[in-house]
Amino acid sequence: MQAQKLPEDSCNDRTQKPSSPENAEEPSRPKRSDYIGRLESAIQDYLREAQVPEFQRLCELRKKGWENPAGDAFFAKQRQTADNADDKTARHFYTMMLDIGKDMNRQTGVFSIEPSSPTQQPAILDMCMAPGGFLATALALNPTAQALAFSLPPEEGGHNVALDLAAYPNVTAHLCDITMLAADIGVSSAEIPVDHPDVHGFLPAHFNQKKFDLAFCDGQVLRTHARASYREKREATRLTLTQLILSLSHLKPGGTMIVLSHKIEAPAMVQMLYEFSRFSTVTVYKHAKFHAKRSSFYMIASGLKVDSEEAVALLERWRRKWKSLVLDMKLTDERFAEMAEEGAPTIEEILDTFGERLIEMGRTVWGVQAEALGKAPFIKSKAEKSGSWRS
Repeated sequence: MQAQKLPEDSCNDRTQKPSSPENAEEPSRPKRSDYIGRLESAIQDYLREAQVPEFQRLCELRKKGWENPAGDAFFAKQRQTADNADDKTARHFYTMMLDIGKDMNRQTGVFSIEPSSPTQQPAILDMCMAPGGFLATALALNPTAQALAFSLPPEEGGHNVALDLAAYPNVTAHLCDITMLAADIGVSSAEIPVDHPDVHGFLPAHFNQKKFDLAFCDGQVLRTHARASYREKREATRLTLTQLILSLSHLKPGGTMIVLSHKIEAPAMVQMLYEFSRFSTVTVYKHAKFHAKRSSFYMIASGLKVDSEEAVALLERWRRKWKSLVLDMKLTDERFAEMAEEGAPTIEEILDTFGERLIEMGRTVWGVQAEALGKAPFIKSKAEKSGSWRS
């Protein structure tokens, strides 16, 4: 279920509804009346009225990609590569993530930990380690750091860890399904229903009150991970919530979270960016080459005020949602949709307070993706490919 940094987004652009500046909602798709649906419509209206050039161009290119079957073949090949990664491929992904980490640090400095005191030892948390490139980058920049890392076991469908863990005695690594870390989430054994399909699979505490300076939350759902059928529908939400809860609840004041994200204009993403902005400094990063054709990017939340009223309230909301999502076998789609609004900021608050900042951050992400898509073979016209520019 959890994988890190492979050449595919868990929510990739070929499986998402295309949107264009002229027609943000497809005629065949009725508008949803729930909170996320209303937020989605409001965001599309906001961006359309703002006439952001980078977003307009990206929407046009996405539409072209959707209309060309060659795009499906392109992304299908990437999915096949990700699903059948051998040691050589894993090494390639590892090297790629080293490059991304180094570039991200050059631009933002987020991998370099500044301890609050000279005697304090830096601490790193990696929620989904494989193949290990980000962790290796962080350890190279912080050689005295202690690290706690998790990764799905290869025998359960996880990817191989290319980082030589034997060379890092300062790294404690656990191969497990992190969404089963119920005790660390804050769930007691008494709260787990006796007839739950995974009643015997939930795991004891692994964190032991440890606090961290830097946390990586970049796991994605794996098709190769065999899991109980009840999990399939909302597995991506389950994994995301697990990473966010365990990271935010175990960060030191002033710490940093790096979160792999998708489609910056998506309603749940906009909500998360806004909520983090209330108790941290939020920036975004997207590599100009790797994964550039996809909507993926990294949210960087630094200077986290983990003890603030906003952070504590958000954690409690996430925990309630996690418990319902994971433990309630009778959870309906309607109830799940309602939970998104409970305690959440209003749509007006998000856009009035955060709309301009969203556009500012979005332009970077949309611009990189549009530039890459514009050069994609399934986007270019035959005339462009041949070098002929006849009208």
